[in-house]
Amino acid sequence: MQEIEYIKQEALKILAENDFGSSYVKIFGKSGVFTQAAKKIKDVPEKNRPIFGQELNKAKKEIEQLLLEKRTEKSTRPAIKIDVTAPGKKRELGHLHLVSQAISEIVEIFNKLGFTLQSYPEIDWDYYAFESLNMPASHPARDEWETFFVKGEKDPKYGNLVLTPHTSNGQVREMERAKKPPIRMLNISRCYRRQIDISHTPMFHQFEGLLIDKKVTIGDLKGTFDYFTTRFFGPERVTRLRPHHFRFTEPSFEVDVTCGICLGKGCRLCKAGWLELGGAGMVHPNVLSSGKIDPKIYQGFAFGWGIERTIAMKTNLPDIRLLYQNDIRFLEQF
Repeated sequence: MQEIEYIKQEALKILAENDFGSSYVKIFGKSGVFTQAAKKIKDVPEKNRPIFGQELNKAKKEIEQLLLEKRTEKSTRPAIKIDVTAPGKKRELGHLHLVSQAISEIVEIFNKLGFTLQSYPEIDWDYYAFESLNMPASHPARDEWETFFVKGEKDPKYGNLVLTPHTSNGQVREMERAKKPPIRMLNISRCYRRQIDISHTPMFHQFEGLLIDKKVTIGDLKGTFDYFTTRFFGPERVTRLRPHHFRFTEPSFEVDVTCGICLGKGCRLCKAGWLELGGAGMVHPNVLSSGKIDPKIYQGFAFGWGIERTIAMKTNLPDIRLLYQNDIRFLEQF
Protein backbone atom coordinates (compact mmCIF):
# COMPACT_ATOMS: atom_id res chain seq x y z
CA MET A 1 0.00 0.00 0.00
CA GLN A 2 1.28 3.44 -0.95
CA GLU A 3 0.36 5.02 2.40
CA ILE A 4 2.36 2.41 4.35
CA GLU A 5 5.37 2.83 2.04
CA TYR A 6 5.21 6.61 2.47
CA ILE A 7 5.31 6.24 6.27
CA LYS A 8 8.40 4.02 6.04
CA GLN A 9 10.23 6.48 3.76
CA GLU A 10 9.40 9.45 6.01
CA ALA A 11 10.53 7.48 9.07
CA LEU A 12 13.88 6.69 7.40
CA LYS A 13 14.43 10.39 6.63
CA ILE A 14 13.65 11.37 10.20
CA LEU A 15 16.00 8.71 11.59
CA ALA A 16 18.81 9.89 9.33
CA GLU A 17 18.49 13.54 10.34
CA ASN A 18 17.70 13.36 14.06
CA ASP A 19 18.82 11.71 17.27
CA PHE A 20 16.82 8.95 18.96
CA GLY A 21 14.66 11.21 21.14
CA SER A 22 13.72 13.64 18.37
CA SER A 23 13.10 10.79 15.89
CA TYR A 24 10.69 9.03 18.25
CA VAL A 25 8.65 12.19 18.80
CA LYS A 26 8.50 13.05 15.09
CA ILE A 27 7.35 9.50 14.21
CA PHE A 28 5.17 8.38 17.13
CA GLY A 29 4.39 11.70 18.81
CA LYS A 30 0.96 13.33 18.80
CA SER A 31 1.72 14.99 15.46
CA GLY A 32 4.10 12.27 14.25
CA VAL A 33 3.87 10.78 10.74
CA PHE A 34 2.85 7.34 12.03
CA THR A 35 0.22 8.72 14.39
CA GLN A 36 -1.32 10.82 11.65
CA ALA A 37 -1.38 7.81 9.26
CA ALA A 38 -3.07 5.60 11.87
CA LYS A 39 -5.88 8.15 12.15
CA LYS A 40 -6.69 7.67 8.46
CA ILE A 41 -7.77 4.02 8.96
CA LYS A 42 -11.36 5.27 9.21
CA ASP A 43 -11.12 6.52 5.64
CA VAL A 44 -10.12 3.08 4.31
CA PRO A 45 -12.94 0.99 2.82
CA GLU A 46 -14.31 -1.43 5.40
CA LYS A 47 -13.30 -4.55 3.47
CA ASN A 48 -9.64 -3.31 3.24
CA ARG A 49 -9.29 -2.19 6.87
CA PRO A 50 -7.97 -5.55 8.23
CA ILE A 51 -5.20 -5.66 5.63
CA PHE A 52 -4.36 -1.94 6.19
CA GLY A 53 -4.19 -2.51 9.95
CA GLN A 54 -1.92 -5.55 9.57
CA GLU A 55 0.48 -3.66 7.27
CA LEU A 56 0.43 -0.65 9.58
CA ASN A 57 1.39 -2.80 12.60
CA LYS A 58 4.11 -4.48 10.55
CA ALA A 59 5.52 -1.06 9.57
CA LYS A 60 5.37 0.03 13.21
CA LYS A 61 7.48 -2.94 14.31
CA GLU A 62 10.03 -2.27 11.57
CA ILE A 63 10.32 1.39 12.55
CA GLU A 64 10.58 0.52 16.25
CA GLN A 65 13.40 -1.90 15.42
CA LEU A 66 15.23 0.86 13.54
CA LEU A 67 14.74 3.19 16.52
CA LEU A 68 16.10 0.54 18.88
CA GLU A 69 19.18 0.12 16.67
CA LYS A 70 19.71 3.90 16.65
CA ARG A 71 19.50 4.09 20.45
CA THR A 72 21.88 1.11 20.81
CA GLU A 73 24.32 2.69 18.37
CA LYS A 74 24.44 5.85 20.49
CA SER A 75 24.97 3.96 23.74
CA THR A 76 27.88 1.95 22.29
CA ARG A 77 29.87 4.98 21.16
CA PRO A 78 33.21 5.31 22.99
CA ALA A 79 32.68 7.42 26.10
CA ILE A 80 34.77 10.53 26.72
CA LYS A 81 37.35 9.68 29.35
CA ILE A 82 37.25 11.95 32.38
CA ASP A 83 39.83 11.76 35.13
CA VAL A 84 37.77 12.58 38.21
CA THR A 85 40.95 12.71 40.33
CA ALA A 86 42.47 15.54 38.25
CA PRO A 87 42.42 18.95 39.99
CA GLY A 88 39.77 21.34 38.76
CA LYS A 89 40.43 24.70 37.21
CA LYS A 90 41.09 27.22 39.97
CA ARG A 91 38.82 30.22 40.14
CA GLU A 92 40.64 33.43 39.34
CA LEU A 93 40.82 35.69 42.38
CA GLY A 94 41.38 39.42 42.39
CA HIS A 95 43.42 41.38 44.88
CA LEU A 96 43.64 44.83 46.36
CA HIS A 97 45.03 47.62 44.21
CA LEU A 98 48.72 48.41 44.79
CA VAL A 99 47.82 51.69 46.49
CA SER A 100 45.47 49.92 48.93
CA GLN A 101 48.10 47.27 49.60
CA ALA A 102 50.72 49.92 50.38
CA ILE A 103 48.36 51.86 52.66
CA SER A 104 47.54 48.74 54.69
CA GLU A 105 51.23 47.89 55.06
CA ILE A 106 52.22 51.43 56.08
CA VAL A 107 49.43 51.68 58.66
CA GLU A 108 50.40 48.32 60.16
CA ILE A 109 54.07 49.36 60.48
CA PHE A 110 53.33 52.67 62.19
CA ASN A 111 50.63 51.20 64.43
CA LYS A 112 53.42 49.26 66.12
CA LEU A 113 55.02 52.61 67.02
CA GLY A 114 51.79 53.88 68.57
CA PHE A 115 50.56 56.00 65.66
CA THR A 116 46.79 55.96 65.14
CA LEU A 117 45.01 56.56 61.86
CA GLN A 118 42.81 59.65 61.64
CA SER A 119 40.76 61.08 58.79
CA TYR A 120 40.54 64.72 57.76
CA PRO A 121 38.81 66.51 54.84
CA GLU A 122 40.00 66.32 51.24
CA ILE A 123 38.24 69.63 50.62
CA ASP A 124 39.37 71.93 53.38
CA TRP A 125 39.67 75.58 54.32
CA ASP A 126 42.62 77.60 53.15
CA TYR A 127 43.40 78.21 56.83
CA TYR A 128 44.12 74.54 57.62
CA ALA A 129 45.88 73.85 54.31
CA PHE A 130 48.15 76.93 54.43
CA GLU A 131 47.63 79.70 57.01
CA SER A 132 47.86 77.55 60.13
CA LEU A 133 50.97 75.87 58.70
CA ASN A 134 52.95 79.12 58.68
CA MET A 135 52.40 79.73 54.97
CA PRO A 136 51.46 83.39 54.31
CA ALA A 137 49.14 84.54 51.55
CA SER A 138 52.13 85.43 49.35
CA HIS A 139 53.53 81.87 49.40
CA PRO A 140 53.89 80.37 45.86
CA ALA A 141 52.04 77.17 46.87
CA ARG A 142 48.88 79.24 47.38
CA ASP A 143 48.92 80.41 43.77
CA GLU A 144 46.00 79.17 41.63
CA TRP A 145 48.50 77.56 39.26
CA GLU A 146 49.62 75.23 42.05
CA THR A 147 46.41 74.62 44.00
CA PHE A 148 42.85 73.70 42.99
CA PHE A 149 40.51 76.26 44.55
CA VAL A 150 36.82 75.48 45.03
CA LYS A 151 34.29 78.15 44.05
CA GLY A 152 32.19 79.40 46.92
CA GLU A 153 31.82 82.10 49.48
CA LYS A 154 34.95 83.04 51.39
CA ASP A 155 34.78 82.43 55.12
CA PRO A 156 35.97 85.51 57.08
CA LYS A 157 38.10 83.35 59.39
CA TYR A 158 39.12 80.31 57.35
CA GLY A 159 39.30 81.77 53.83
CA ASN A 160 38.54 79.84 50.62
CA LEU A 161 37.92 76.14 50.15
CA VAL A 162 40.65 74.15 48.37
CA LEU A 163 41.30 70.59 47.25
CA THR A 164 43.98 69.75 49.78
CA PRO A 165 47.43 69.76 48.11
CA HIS A 166 48.88 67.78 51.03
CA THR A 167 47.74 65.86 54.11
CA SER A 168 49.41 68.42 56.37
CA ASN A 169 46.00 70.09 56.72
CA GLY A 170 45.38 67.44 59.38
CA GLN A 171 48.19 68.66 61.65
CA VAL A 172 46.45 71.58 63.33
CA ARG A 173 43.10 69.78 63.17
CA GLU A 174 44.63 66.91 65.12
CA MET A 175 46.09 69.29 67.70
CA GLU A 176 42.65 70.86 68.12
CA ARG A 177 41.05 67.43 68.47
CA ALA A 178 43.61 66.01 70.91
CA LYS A 179 43.88 69.31 72.84
CA LYS A 180 46.96 68.08 74.68
CA PRO A 181 50.02 65.95 73.77
CA PRO A 182 51.21 63.25 73.45
CA ILE A 183 50.03 63.02 69.84
CA ARG A 184 50.91 60.27 67.36
CA MET A 185 48.78 60.68 64.25
CA LEU A 186 48.61 59.17 60.79
CA ASN A 187 46.58 60.90 58.10
CA ILE A 188 46.26 59.17 54.72
CA SER A 189 44.16 60.86 52.09
CA ARG A 190 43.85 61.83 48.44
CA CYS A 191 45.61 65.07 47.51
CA TYR A 192 45.46 67.26 44.41
CA ARG A 193 48.07 69.34 42.56
CA ARG A 194 48.43 70.74 39.06
CA GLN A 195 51.23 68.36 38.06
CA ILE A 196 51.45 65.35 35.76
CA ASP A 197 54.55 63.47 34.55
CA ILE A 198 56.22 60.11 35.21
CA SER A 199 56.51 60.89 38.93
CA HIS A 200 53.40 63.07 39.49
CA THR A 201 49.64 62.78 38.94
CA PRO A 202 46.95 65.47 39.53
CA MET A 203 45.36 63.20 42.13
CA PHE A 204 47.55 61.13 44.42
CA HIS A 205 47.57 59.61 47.90
CA GLN A 206 49.73 61.05 50.63
CA PHE A 207 50.76 59.76 54.01
CA GLU A 208 51.16 62.18 56.91
CA GLY A 209 52.77 61.45 60.25
CA LEU A 210 52.75 63.75 63.28
CA LEU A 211 54.34 63.15 66.69
CA ILE A 212 54.23 65.77 69.48
CA ASP A 213 55.52 65.22 73.01
CA LYS A 214 58.12 66.48 75.43
CA LYS A 215 61.81 66.17 74.55
CA VAL A 216 61.26 65.02 70.95
CA THR A 217 64.45 65.25 68.86
CA ILE A 218 65.70 64.82 65.31
CA GLY A 219 67.15 61.51 66.48
CA ASP A 220 63.60 60.29 67.12
CA LEU A 221 62.65 61.32 63.59
CA LYS A 222 65.62 59.50 62.05
CA GLY A 223 64.98 56.39 64.14
CA THR A 224 61.34 56.34 63.05
CA PHE A 225 62.33 56.49 59.40
CA ASP A 226 64.94 53.76 59.81
CA TYR A 227 62.32 51.52 61.44
CA PHE A 228 59.87 52.11 58.62
CA THR A 229 62.42 51.68 55.83
CA THR A 230 63.75 48.30 56.97
CA ARG A 231 60.22 46.89 57.32
CA PHE A 232 58.69 48.34 54.16
CA PHE A 233 61.60 48.30 51.69
CA GLY A 234 63.76 45.60 53.29
CA PRO A 235 66.76 45.45 55.67
CA GLU A 236 69.24 46.33 52.89
CA ARG A 237 67.69 49.78 52.30
CA VAL A 238 68.64 52.78 54.46
CA THR A 239 67.58 56.44 54.71
CA ARG A 240 69.35 59.76 55.04
CA LEU A 241 68.19 63.26 55.98
CA ARG A 242 69.15 66.07 53.62
CA PRO A 243 68.68 69.72 54.79
CA HIS A 244 65.83 71.49 53.03
CA HIS A 245 63.25 74.24 53.68
CA PHE A 246 59.55 73.89 54.47
CA ARG A 247 57.41 76.60 56.04
CA PHE A 248 55.80 74.29 58.60
CA THR A 249 58.95 72.61 59.94
CA GLU A 250 62.22 73.94 61.33
CA PRO A 251 64.72 72.43 60.78
CA SER A 252 63.44 70.73 57.63
CA PHE A 253 64.75 67.76 55.65
CA GLU A 254 64.26 65.85 52.46
CA VAL A 255 64.24 62.14 53.27
CA ASP A 256 66.13 59.93 50.80
CA VAL A 257 66.21 56.14 50.58
CA THR A 258 68.83 54.01 48.86
CA CYS A 259 67.93 52.90 45.33
CA GLY A 260 66.28 49.49 45.12
CA ILE A 261 68.19 48.57 41.96
CA CYS A 262 71.80 49.42 42.84
CA LEU A 263 71.39 49.63 46.67
CA GLY A 264 73.28 52.92 46.85
CA LYS A 265 76.04 52.30 44.31
CA GLY A 266 74.60 54.54 41.60
CA CYS A 267 72.77 53.55 38.42
CA ARG A 268 70.82 55.03 35.49
CA LEU A 269 67.69 55.38 37.64
CA CYS A 270 69.08 57.09 40.73
CA LYS A 271 72.34 58.53 39.31
CA ALA A 272 73.99 58.76 42.77
CA GLY A 273 72.47 55.86 44.73
CA TRP A 274 69.61 57.74 46.44
CA LEU A 275 65.94 58.40 45.67
CA GLU A 276 63.83 61.15 47.27
CA LEU A 277 61.12 59.71 49.48
CA GLY A 278 59.47 62.82 50.95
CA GLY A 279 59.71 65.77 53.30
CA ALA A 280 60.06 65.88 57.07
CA GLY A 281 61.23 68.05 59.93
CA MET A 282 60.62 69.34 63.43
CA VAL A 283 57.22 71.02 63.76
CA HIS A 284 57.58 74.81 63.51
CA PRO A 285 56.74 76.69 66.76
CA ASN A 286 54.21 78.80 64.86
CA VAL A 287 52.33 75.63 63.81
CA LEU A 288 52.28 74.39 67.41
CA SER A 289 50.91 77.77 68.47
CA SER A 290 48.19 77.54 65.78
CA GLY A 291 47.14 74.26 67.38
CA LYS A 292 47.16 75.91 70.85
CA ILE A 293 50.15 73.86 72.04
CA ASP A 294 52.96 75.63 73.93
CA PRO A 295 56.17 75.29 71.83
CA LYS A 296 58.26 76.00 74.95
CA ILE A 297 57.05 72.77 76.54
CA TYR A 298 56.38 70.46 73.61
CA GLN A 299 58.26 69.59 70.45
CA GLY A 300 57.35 67.34 67.57
CA PHE A 301 58.21 66.08 64.13
CA ALA A 302 56.11 65.65 61.01
CA PHE A 303 56.65 63.87 57.73
CA GLY A 304 54.75 63.21 54.55
CA TRP A 305 55.22 61.50 51.21
CA GLY A 306 53.22 60.19 48.27
CA ILE A 307 52.00 56.61 48.50
CA GLU A 308 52.48 56.19 44.74
CA ARG A 309 56.09 57.39 45.01
CA THR A 310 56.69 54.90 47.80
CA ILE A 311 55.31 52.07 45.64
CA ALA A 312 57.54 53.15 42.75
CA MET A 313 60.61 53.01 44.99
CA LYS A 314 59.70 49.58 46.30
CA THR A 315 58.81 47.98 42.94
CA ASN A 316 61.15 50.03 40.69
CA LEU A 317 58.08 51.32 38.83
CA PRO A 318 59.24 53.55 35.93
CA ASP A 319 56.04 55.65 35.66
CA ILE A 320 53.48 56.08 38.47
CA ARG A 321 50.77 56.91 35.93
CA LEU A 322 50.61 53.17 35.23
CA LEU A 323 48.85 52.79 38.58
CA TYR A 324 45.76 54.57 37.27
CA GLN A 325 45.50 53.29 33.69
CA ASN A 326 43.47 50.22 34.80
CA ASP A 327 45.55 47.92 32.60
CA ILE A 328 44.85 44.44 33.96
CA ARG A 329 48.09 43.13 32.39
CA PHE A 330 50.05 45.50 34.62
CA LEU A 331 47.96 45.12 37.79
CA GLU A 332 48.06 41.30 37.69
CA GLN A 333 51.83 41.40 38.13
CA PHE A 334 51.48 42.46 41.76
